[in-house]
Amino acid sequence: MKESGLSKNSVGDITNRTRLLANPALTYDLQRLTSGRLHDPFTVLGRHPADDGQETITVFGPHIETLSIEGRSAERIEGSDLFVLTVPNGALPRHYRLQALDKTGHRFEFHDPYSFEAQIPEFDLHLFSEGKHLHAYRYLGAHRRVVDGVPGVLFATWAPHAERVSVIGDFNQWDGLRHPMRNRGGSGIWELFIPEIEPGAAYKFELRNRDSGVVVEKTDPYGQRFELRPRTASLIMSDTPFEWRDHDWLEERQHFDWQHAPVSIYELHLGSWRRDPANQFLNYRDLAKQLVDYLKPLGFTHIELLPVTEHPLDESWGYQVTGYYAPTSRFGEPDDFRFFVDYLHRHGIGVILDWVPAHFPKDDWALSNFDGAPLYEHADPRRGEHRDWGTKIFDYGRNEVRNFLISSAMYWIEEFHIDGIRVDAVASMLYLDYSREPGDWIPNIHGGNENLEAIEFIRHLNAAIGTHHPNVLMIAEESTSWPRVSRPTWLGGLGFSMKWNMGWMHDTLEYFSKDPVYRHYHHDKLTFGMLYCFSENFVLPFSHDEVVHGKGSLINKMPGDRWQKFANLRLLFTFQYSYPGKKLNFMGNELAPFEEWNHSQSLAWSYLDHDEHAGVQRLIADLNTIYSRQPALHGLDFEAQGFEWIDCHDSAQSVIVFQRLQGEHRVVVALNFTPVVRSHYRIGAPVAGAWQEIFNSDSEYYGGSNAGNLGTLRTEDQPWMNQQQSLSLTLPPLGGIILKPVTEQQ
Repeated sequence: MKESGLSKNSVGDITNRTRLLANPALTYDLQRLTSGRLHDPFTVLGRHPADDGQETITVFGPHIETLSIEGRSAERIEGSDLFVLTVPNGALPRHYRLQALDKTGHRFEFHDPYSFEAQIPEFDLHLFSEGKHLHAYRYLGAHRRVVDGVPGVLFATWAPHAERVSVIGDFNQWDGLRHPMRNRGGSGIWELFIPEIEPGAAYKFELRNRDSGVVVEKTDPYGQRFELRPRTASLIMSDTPFEWRDHDWLEERQHFDWQHAPVSIYELHLGSWRRDPANQFLNYRDLAKQLVDYLKPLGFTHIELLPVTEHPLDESWGYQVTGYYAPTSRFGEPDDFRFFVDYLHRHGIGVILDWVPAHFPKDDWALSNFDGAPLYEHADPRRGEHRDWGTKIFDYGRNEVRNFLISSAMYWIEEFHIDGIRVDAVASMLYLDYSREPGDWIPNIHGGNENLEAIEFIRHLNAAIGTHHPNVLMIAEESTSWPRVSRPTWLGGLGFSMKWNMGWMHDTLEYFSKDPVYRHYHHDKLTFGMLYCFSENFVLPFSHDEVVHGKGSLINKMPGDRWQKFANLRLLFTFQYSYPGKKLNFMGNELAPFEEWNHSQSLAWSYLDHDEHAGVQRLIADLNTIYSRQPALHGLDFEAQGFEWIDCHDSAQSVIVFQRLQGEHRVVVALNFTPVVRSHYRIGAPVAGAWQEIFNSDSEYYGGSNAGNLGTLRTEDQPWMNQQQSLSLTLPPLGGIILKPVTEQQ
C-alpha cells in the first residue's frame, strides 16, 4: 500500500446513507458485518447496483478517518466505520483505488479487495471436496498473484464450521474486521485476494464458529513459510523462482531401479548433527556443504531427515508438526532448503523426508479445532486422540483431510525434489485399538480393529505418488505383521515401496545384548528372520529410536569388555550390510559414541580422535563400498533367490554362514558371534577354486586383532554342508568375513 494525498475536490453523496438504510435486509447485513458475523461480506462490500443507472461502492474501514474513492469523497454512515459512494455506472475503473486517512494521521492508497471476483475455479473446489485434488497447495494458503494487472496475494482456507473467516496480519493491524473473506458455498473454502501485500508479511486466519460463536486465530494449514518459534505466524512467500541445477540427478532418477540398486541411508536430525561453536543451528546451506564433504567418503547413497516440516517444539525432533507445507525456519528459508536438496543431488546423494500423517499436536493456534470445532481431527476422542502422545489423529474419512495430506506429500516431491518419503508411525494409523485399553476404541463397521478410512488413505496416497512419481520411494515405519505393506495396491497391498524391518532389528539387538557364552541358546534370533525376509521389501534400520530414552547407544548395548564391545559393534554392522535388505543407520552410529543421542547438541565428533572409534567409521565406509560394488550384496535384496544358507545350524559355536547371489555374482559371508578364534573352521564352498577374503571386520585397520585368512583361500575336494567343495578358514573372534570367488577377470 502506498501513501497518497486525498482529493480536495471530492464531494460526498448525501443520499448514500438513505439508499443503504432503506433496505432492512441490507441494514441487517451491515450490522453483522460490523460485528464480525457476516457470512458473505461481498453481499455488502464493493460495487453494487443502485437506482437510476448508478452504482454504490461500500467500504468498511475500521481505523479510517476519511476515505475517497478515485478522488471522490465517500460518506461515512453515522456512528459506524462504513463509507459509501454512489456514482453513475462506469464512472469508476473496474478495480478502483481508495485513498484513506487513518486516525493516526497516516495517508495511504490501495485497491479495494472487494472489487475482485472469486479466483479459485469451481472445478478445483469440486476436486478438493472429492479428495482428488493432488495439488491443492496451489490454491489454498497464500499465493502471490497478479489479477487483472494488480499484484497481490490470494488467501484461501478450508473452514466449513465457520460463520466468518478473516485474514489478519501486520498489514491490517491484526484486525479481524478489516479483511473478511468470501465464502465459496458447500466446499467450505474461504478466499480473498488482497492487493499490494509484499513478500515476508506475517498473517494468520481469524475464524468465528457458526454454532458457538468462539473466535480463534490460526496459522495457515497450507502455509509455506513460518516465523521462527516461539512466534507462530505464517509468512508470505516470494514469487521469485529458485534456480534448480539438479537436472542430471532428476533425469537419472527416472531410471533408478531401486529394487536392485544399493540403498544405504544416513538418518539424521539437522538440529544436532553439527552446530556452530556457540551451539547454535547451522543454516540449510552450510549443512548441505558439510554433509556432502562428510558423507561422500563414507559412501551413503541417501540421507533421511527427521521431520523438517515446521514444528514448535525442539524436543519433539520434528514429530509434532504444525506446518505440513513449510521447511522449518530454524535452519533458514524455503529456498535455503531447496539449495540443500539441490546441492546434495548435484553430489550424488538422495534426500528422503520423514513425514508425519499419523497425528498432530494440540496447540490452539494450529490445526486443532481449526474452525472452532474438530475439523482435521476426528470429533470422537476414541478415534481422534493418541493417548500415548497427547496428540490429535487425522480424520481420514474426510475427503478434504485426505486431500490435505496427499497434497502435502506431492508438494515436497514437486516443490523440493524430495526423493523419498518415510511415513512415520503407520501402525498407529492402521489399528483403531492402537495403544488403547478395552472400551477406549470403536470397532469399524465390520466389528474389527482395522481403521478402514486410514487404510484407504494410505492406498490412495501411495497410488497417487506411484502414478505421478514412480521412482520416488515411499517407506513405511510399520512395526506389526500387517500383510503386504510393500505390495501394490492392485494386489491388495498398502502400496509402499519398502518397509522398515522392525522384527529383524529387535531380534538382532536382543541377540547382541547377550553375553556370548549364552548366545547359543538364542541362535534362532539370527535365523528366524529368514522365514519372512522376502514377504516385504525391507529396510534394515538402526534408527534414532534405538539410541534414546535410556536404551543406550549401540556400543553400550554390546556385552563384554571394551575390546569386545567394539568387536561386537563391528560384527553387528557386518551382519546388517550382508543381510538381505536396504540399509539405514542413524547419525553417530559410525562414531560408536558411548552416550545416547542428545538432540540439543551436536554429535561428539571428538570421538574420531581415538583409533577405536575412527576404526568403526572406516568399517562403515568400507561396508558401504563393498555393498555398492558387489551386485550379490544388493541386486536381489528383496528376492529369495538372492540368499542361500550354507549353515544356519551351528548354534553350539554361534556361527552362521550364507551366500548372497545375483546371476553369476556371489559372495559367502561367515559370522562368528563368540570371542573365540575358530581356526580350521570348515564351510561348504558353492564354487571350486580360489576365494578371496574381501572384507574382515577384525582387521587392525578397523581396530580388530587381525585374525584372518591372509587374502586368498583354495577349496578342497571335500563335500561339506551340502556343497561338493569346502574351505578351511580362520574365523576371527566376534568377527565376520566376506569371501568372493576369484575369476580369471580378476
